[in-house]
Order: sequence, then structure tokens, then C-alpha cells
Amino acid sequence: MNFSQSYAYFSPEEYLETEKSSPIKHEYIQGQIYAMAGASDAHVTITANLLTLLRNHVRGSGCRVYIADMKARIETLNIFYYPDLMVTCDPRDASFDYFKRYPCLIIEVLSASTEGFDRGDKFIDYQELETLQEYVLISQNRQRVDCFRRNTQERWELYSYRGDQELELTSINFSCSLAAVYEDVSLG
Repeated sequence: MNFSQSYAYFSPEEYLETEKSSPIKHEYIQGQIYAMAGASDAHVTITANLLTLLRNHVRGSGCRVYIADMKARIETLNIFYYPDLMVTCDPRDASFDYFKRYPCLIIEVLSASTEGFDRGDKFIDYQELETLQEYVLISQNRQRVDCFRRNTQERWELYSYRGDQELELTSINFSCSLAAVYEDVSLG
């Protein structure tokens, strides 16, 4: 996320209408909009790999996978984010064309400029989504995936995956090798 912002206040409705015709994407945090930066080859490749794997997995299940052009709305905080990948299995989300409110899984591919925000404030904000079961952070510099999973006591537990391990996403009963996630990615 690029933290250059417009200082005018936008209502959620104004933001959504403006975003429909904007040539660049913006995230929305409590009335302020923030321009989003472009992504690296590794970032885009990891996202594409996961989109393919997840879409094939949820096909016919009633769940939907969305990539970076669909917003997640955190209504209680007056926030809209663009997650890299998001899965919703909640039929209530079918009524929203430009955002989703009830995801069970959100995935962010980390970059040097966003990692601190994605691990910190953004994760805290996403925790407000009562349907969210897993929040996944994927490194683009090495084979490492951190999955934060909500347990039955409503606490978030960290599951880290590295090397030859299988990534497990219990929210959608999915697993795959990390090699599949990182296929065609040159690690630094």
C-alpha cells in the first residue's frame, strides 16, 4: 500500500462510486483513500498459482475465489482492502458486486513495502471479520507461508510452512505443496 493519500474525506458510497472508474486501485480506511502500488513478477506469479489451485479446488462447492480486484469490506471499522486472494463461501456475499463482507480465507503476498502493515494493522483490522477463519501471509523472497488460523476460543494460532511441507488451509479443506505455490518463481 502506498501511503500517499488524498486528504478529503470520502464516504463509503463516494469511495465505491469513484473506484468504479478509477484507473488505479485505492484502499479505503475510515474516509481516506490510499493508492496501491504495482506488484513484482514473483508476487503476480504466486497469486496466479494460488488462484489456479484454489479455483480448481472450490469449483462446484458454492465457494468463490477472488483476486486483487475485489475488495473486502470491514464495515465495523469503515475500511475496504484489496486482498491478493480471498475466498468466501457465504451466500450473503452474492448480493455485493464490488466488495465482499463474509470471507473465510484471506491471503496476502508480502512485499518489502507492505509486510509490516500486512502483519500488523491490516491483520488486526481483518480480525474484525467474524467469518474469517484463516489469514495467510506468503513471502515472495523465500519458500515461507505463515497461516494464522482462528481456533475455537477465537484466538489466532500461527502455522508456518517451509521447504517441502504441505500448505494446509482448513477453512476450505485444501492442501498443496509449497512447490506448487512457488512454481516458476525465482527466489532471492
